[in-house]
Amino acid sequence: MKKSVVKIIATVMGAAILLAGCAGGAEEDQAVLDSDNPVSIEIWHYYNGPQKLAFDSLVTRFNETVGQEQGIVVEAFGQGNVNELFEKVHDAVDKKVGASEVPTIFAAYTDTVYDLDKRGLVADLSGYFTEEELAGYVDAYIEEGRLGEAEGLKIIPIAKATEIMMINKTDWDKFAAATGVSMTELETIEGVVKASEAYYSWTDGQTPDIPGDGKAMYGRDAMANYIILGYYQLTGNSLFTHEGGTISFEPDESAFRRLWDNYYIPYINGWFGAYGRFRSDDAKTGDLIALVGSTSGATYFPEQVTLEDESSYPIEAAVFPAPCFEGTGLSAIQQGAGMAVLSSNPRNELAAATFLKWFVEEKQNIDFAISSAYLPVKKAANDMSLIEGAEGFKNLPASLKDALSVSVDVVNEYDLYFEKAFSGSSDAREVIEYSLSDRAKADREQVLVLMEGGMSVEDATAQFATDENFQSWYEELISTVRAKIDGN
Repeated sequence: MKKSVVKIIATVMGAAILLAGCAGGAEEDQAVLDSDNPVSIEIWHYYNGPQKLAFDSLVTRFNETVGQEQGIVVEAFGQGNVNELFEKVHDAVDKKVGASEVPTIFAAYTDTVYDLDKRGLVADLSGYFTEEELAGYVDAYIEEGRLGEAEGLKIIPIAKATEIMMINKTDWDKFAAATGVSMTELETIEGVVKASEAYYSWTDGQTPDIPGDGKAMYGRDAMANYIILGYYQLTGNSLFTHEGGTISFEPDESAFRRLWDNYYIPYINGWFGAYGRFRSDDAKTGDLIALVGSTSGATYFPEQVTLEDESSYPIEAAVFPAPCFEGTGLSAIQQGAGMAVLSSNPRNELAAATFLKWFVEEKQNIDFAISSAYLPVKKAANDMSLIEGAEGFKNLPASLKDALSVSVDVVNEYDLYFEKAFSGSSDAREVIEYSLSDRAKADREQVLVLMEGGMSVEDATAQFATDENFQSWYEELISTVRAKIDGN
């Protein structure tokens, strides 16, 4: 009887709202959910493998519980990789020939949502969340999702990542025993450079008849993170200045020189390296024994090294926070896509918000984190005692358990940093991603050519480790980034 009464009241209220809306020319559908008249919402994402399985499982769980009770049916579809997903979203909203109908929700980074939001296509979900609900999220995650002058809530975080350092401890221990280098060196970027130089010299010394054949110790994924976060650590400022809707790029040259000295110089000397698509690929072949990469990439760190002659041996992994520059506070990058909702009608938006709220509740968000190697987005869920007690944790590889533990500590103890989106930010980031690494790689190849011709590594690198070379790179970077900003 009570259920019937509630349903009648809800129906009457919905009808009243609908009549009022029609009189004023408002939306056709109103923010009323009804289990007898379910609303279907479609989600587009880029998850694959274990991440897709975990997401699909949670969608099914929602549909069979909360969705059934409230009248929401969620359908989730993978749309390829991140770039393919974004292209399909743009094609859909632009109504291109052959494009699918627009989804209700799509996985997105701030760059993509920013461009769509400027066109008025993204729903502001602020009205669907109370202040108390928002306070339960890690603060920086919510702040990243606020876009536009009004800072509307345009992206809801559902899973995040940071960066960690992963080490082939088996080979490190051999190096440390022979040289006395301590893992404490890896707490700072300058210490990593120092340890990498020692590792190159140690490996070079193992073949005294072949000078200059030392091995690189360290590499990193996401060079844009190195520059963007490193600049913040060194200056306390954002790389880009946002003033009244105008973006400027007037960086501190001394900070960029320090970024150069701690990546370009060790790279051309052979102390740092990058060979495969990702640094975890280089760890698999033993070409590197230390790397910085995403938390979510920890699943790809190898359990054994396979050498060129196809022989292999098992290795143990060690995990630490990504190093910061000496003399700076503890800060770490935050990354990972969230979920945005395309503007439609209050009923669809309410259904979308209901699903997203459910997804980040403690149990399901931790379940997704364990299955996908991402991190929960609520403060309370970033608790290793809860994560360790969740079903499935005990079946994780030891390296992934350590990666989650270290990352949770970083979330709770470090200053989490992100660069705010703006028009052209994705283009500017792409320049920053490749500018320094491409220059370092090209010049290292020239150093190797000179060494093959009989020149010592010291003389060969001296031709590139110059003030003039830094200035040339720096000025080219500045002009290229500014052109990307001005072109948007």
